[in-house]
Formats: sequence, structure tokens, C-alpha cells
Amino acid sequence: MKRKTGNQSPTFCLIPEYICTSGKAAGKMATGYGLSPDVWQQNVLDVWLGRNENDEYAASRCGLLVPRQNGKNAILEMRELYGIAVLGEKFLHTAHQVKTSRKAFLRLAGFFENKRKYPELSELVENVRYTNGQEAIFLINGGSVEFVARSRGSARGFTVDIVVCDEAQEFTDEQLEALMPTMAAAALGNPQIILTGTPPNHNIPADVFKRIRAEAYKGDDKTLSWHEWSVEDVGDVSDVRRWYETNPALGIRLAEDFVRNEELNTMSEDGFARERLCWWSEGCINTAIDDEEWDALKTDEPPTGGKLAYGVKFAPDGSAVALAAALKNGGTVHVEVAEHRSLAQGTSWLVEWLLERWRKSCVIVIDGLNGASALSEALLDGGAAKKAVMLPRSGDVITSSTMLINAIKERKLSHFGQPALDMCAKNAVRRDIGNRGGWGFGGSGEIDVSPLEAVALAHYGVLTSKRNPERKQRLIR
Repeated sequence: MKRKTGNQSPTFCLIPEYICTSGKAAGKMATGYGLSPDVWQQNVLDVWLGRNENDEYAASRCGLLVPRQNGKNAILEMRELYGIAVLGEKFLHTAHQVKTSRKAFLRLAGFFENKRKYPELSELVENVRYTNGQEAIFLINGGSVEFVARSRGSARGFTVDIVVCDEAQEFTDEQLEALMPTMAAAALGNPQIILTGTPPNHNIPADVFKRIRAEAYKGDDKTLSWHEWSVEDVGDVSDVRRWYETNPALGIRLAEDFVRNEELNTMSEDGFARERLCWWSEGCINTAIDDEEWDALKTDEPPTGGKLAYGVKFAPDGSAVALAAALKNGGTVHVEVAEHRSLAQGTSWLVEWLLERWRKSCVIVIDGLNGASALSEALLDGGAAKKAVMLPRSGDVITSSTMLINAIKERKLSHFGQPALDMCAKNAVRRDIGNRGGWGFGGSGEIDVSPLEAVALAHYGVLTSKRNPERKQRLIR
């Protein structure tokens, strides 16, 4: 009796036209080293390594969306093994977490560090670097793979041919902007970016992965490839046929009994659908602010006088601080970010700035475990009135977030459209505070939404403070 196995054809794909491919050679090489590709993996390799009439990759951007434990890591190993050993390509392999990046390095390094089993690969090695966070494999033919966990600055200083983005659902626009220049001066002149991942949960905006997926479904980009195994809705999660439809490795490396006994019986329906059936819910992202509602509040003519307040938010990791202002004039509050700086140089500038202006404001609201108390003490020591400085409690922070959202929806807010603030507003998610349903603003991955939090604090302060200097004030200067 023939063994039942998962569907080897994607439920959706976009394949650029190519005239030749080295995918078969890559698959054959991988097989020789114990990485025999499944049918679906071989088909994807063919597309990724397909070339056009200019002998360039037909797919300069490649996306792969498939449930976990189906072989995403293995296909990346196949692509990297062939790319560095045969084509002499330079790779930058990135992941959201350090441990994921480290595991990928150790798997690939195992092929090149085993002199007894793979002597021909061992002979290609120039250097293998095991330093934590700087793992890399360098070959004598110029090929290399360097492994990093993604952050704002982790891509600086690299020049590569191929960028791999594992855990792409966690990939941010800020990280994308840092990574793309790494391929601008690629020696081979044939760059490619590969993104692999799973659907995001409700705490992850997944803007980059979501946007590229939308482009694939639109079908207009002739240089984009996309392979996906997924369902359109949650449906009947106990329907075994749907398991096989969306999991190509089921019955090969993924056991049906495990899916039934360990996953189906422990996960929520939505969770099972997302993790095992690759269900992508457009409504599952817990976005805090509607983009269109936010954009509609942009103004080039802010008020010049009114009740003024400042908000200060220290980043959770103590790396930066954001300063914002809010000016209430009539029924509308205008907000803007005055500064967003690294704390590498301390906070003396912030103390001086606020001491020069506190008399003209009704209150300065300061939040953040890494700096709020020290700043408050410095302001009071510098002569600021006690009623002019506020350290909010968790309930105040929750209220400040809710008040800002209400002001946005009721169009009782205005802003300049500052790029940094726009980025925060459009990527902010709801971050749980306490266990009673309270929430504040949070960011996904490496996104720091402190500027938005500072705005919320300033907005809260200007609406709730009873201290109001009599003369009219200008907003910042």
C-alpha cells in the first residue's frame, strides 16, 4: 500500500519565466550530502536558481510560505551549499532570533568541518568563524555565508550577493532598508533576496512579508517568485485532508499522529489553523492605529498658542528617549515629536531643554523604568515645580493610549506627518498591561514606538493637568 504523503504542489505560486536553471544540479549535490530534496523543494530550487536571457536570476525576490517543520531550513541549506561551494556566492543569512541564526550556522558548518565524511568540502574551507553573533563560513573560491540576528544595525558593513531572511514574518521595514544596500555592490552582479516564514500572529504586523505576499497575489511583478501552502479560512481544523493539502512533509518527516495528538488537542482552532494549516488572517494583527485615520489628521498649519504639555518616554531597554509636545487649542490637540535620541550621551541635554521650558507648560509627563525617576529628580533639583512633573502609574499609561486612539477616531488630533512618528503610528500594536484588559502601545521586533508613547503622554497631560499658565505659548520654541 502506497504511503500517504503531503501535497507537493503549492496551493498558490507565482513563477517568473526562466530559460535555464541550476536547480537540478543543486538538488543533486544536496542529495550527495544526505539532503535529498522532496519534490516540492526541488521545484522551488528550480525557480530560485532559474536564469533569464541575461544570465541573471529570473526571480530577484523569492518568497516561501509553508507551515513549520516542513523543510524550510533544509531548502535554505541546499541553496546556500550550492551557492557558496559551486557558484562562489556571498550570502548574508539573517533570522529574527540569535538562536535561530546559530542553529542554521551549525547545520551548514557541519558539511564543511567534517574532513572524514566530506573531504572535498573541507578542502574548500578558508576559515569557519564560531564567534557568537559573528558566525561565518569562508571558502577559498570566494564563496561565504555570514549569519546574523536582525537588528537596526546588524547589516552594516556587509557586501553580499544573496540575502536570506528566515522568520520573515518578523522582518521589519527598518531592517529591510538596512539590508538592501548590502547587495548594491555585489561582486557577481546578480543579487537575490529570499524570504521564508509562516503567517504572523496577532502581535506581529509583518509589514514586509505581508506586502510582498500581496504583490505576489497581484501578479504584476515579473521578477518575484512566491510559493505558498495555505488555507483561506480556519474551517474544519480536524479535517485530515486539509492537513495533507498544506503540509508537503506530512507522511515523510512530519507524523500524522503527532499533529492529531499533540497539536490539534492542545492548540486553539485559530492557532492550529495558523501554525499547521498556514492560515493567514488579515484581521489577526492587533494593530493599534488605522493608517488612513492617522494620515487624515496631517496638517501644515498647526495652532500657535494654547495649553502646552510635554511627554517623555524612555525605551524599555534604556537605549533611547523620545520627547514629544502637545498643544491644545479649542477642541483639538496638535502633537509632534521634538527629539528621539540615543542615551549613549546621557540625558543632560534633556534636563537643560525641559528646565528652559517647564514654566510655559502645564505638565511634563515622564515614563520608562530606565530613566524616568532620575529625570524627574533632576528637574525638581533644577527648580521645576513639583506639580509640573508627573510620573504616571500603569493606569495612567493605559488611559493615555485609549485617549489618543479616541482622539484619532474623533478627529480631535493633528500632527505634521513626521516620518519617524508616522512609522511608529503605522507599526504600533496593542501591548498588554496587567491582566485586566489594559493595554499600551508596543512595537514588533526591533521597532521602537517610544515617540508615539511620548506623544500619548503629552496628549494625556495637556488634557488632564489642572495646571495651566495664563499666557499663550508657542509649541516648541
